[in-house]
Amino acid sequence: MTITQLQYVLAIAEHRNFTLAAEHCHVTQPTLSMQIQKMEEELGILIFDRNKKPIELTEVGAKIVAQSKNILTEANRISDIVEQYKGFVGGDFRIGIIPTVMPTLLPMFLKSFCKKYPSVKLLIEELTTEELVEKLKNGHIDAAIAATPLKEDIIHEKPLYYEPFVAYIPENNLLSKKNKITVSDLNPDDLLLLQDGHCFRESVLNLCNINDTNKSRFQIKSGSFETLVKLSNEGFGMTLLPYLHTLDLPESQQKKLRQFEDPKPAREISLIYHKKHLKVHIIDALHDSISSMVRGAIAFHNIAIVSPKPQKIKT
Repeated sequence: MTITQLQYVLAIAEHRNFTLAAEHCHVTQPTLSMQIQKMEEELGILIFDRNKKPIELTEVGAKIVAQSKNILTEANRISDIVEQYKGFVGGDFRIGIIPTVMPTLLPMFLKSFCKKYPSVKLLIEELTTEELVEKLKNGHIDAAIAATPLKEDIIHEKPLYYEPFVAYIPENNLLSKKNKITVSDLNPDDLLLLQDGHCFRESVLNLCNINDTNKSRFQIKSGSFETLVKLSNEGFGMTLLPYLHTLDLPESQQKKLRQFEDPKPAREISLIYHKKHLKVHIIDALHDSISSMVRGAIAFHNIAIVSPKPQKIKT
């Protein structure tokens, strides 16, 4: 039994197809099939039920897959230990970022991180929270940046920063006459929200303590804050924005922003990774780079917005 054979087993278990698994492992289908057959003959059992379409794991095969994941993780940890010992921070690092964070956060830290750690090759994907969690569980990404808490037992959450909510209020709204607003001022029927599946939408619903009943005058399926701002300018209602998203708004739109009174509602943004994590040296480097950069940016633009500590909103 070899490490390569275990990798092939996991690929087949995931894709439920020998051809797709072979493509994933960058080998020919006959090569992969031969290695699996050799492993099954050595063990004297069948790992896969080839009569099912798609292919299914046998009862003992499911146990072998679970153990294979542990073995491969520990095998990879050897390289991790050596790299940490040598003080080397480098190699490929796969990271996912949720859509409501990526556009504002990535330009803020990417250039400085790449300059400080030129040996690290970041492979970045924009993914929903559900996709991030699934890919972390399957080992398809090394870490992710998402709104937390997620309440996933096998995922570790390392907070990066707290991002306050800011209200964007058109001039025809009565709340525009106030310098600061409170959560109780919000009218759920007047709020423009992102489409279903966005954690920021869920944060706003939790903030207002309302159910998502979709009883508004119209329904919007948009993942764009820019769209919500434009609709608000047309008088369709107000919206809430993550603080970092407001920094690049033109001056004419900045005038329509209203901060919340203390304690300010905010979302917790964390670097998340599997509890059996590898590449801890890169994780630590990312965390330090991002948290110092973002916290500094928030404090520089408006110190009052992070003092006292914002009220954390669950997602």
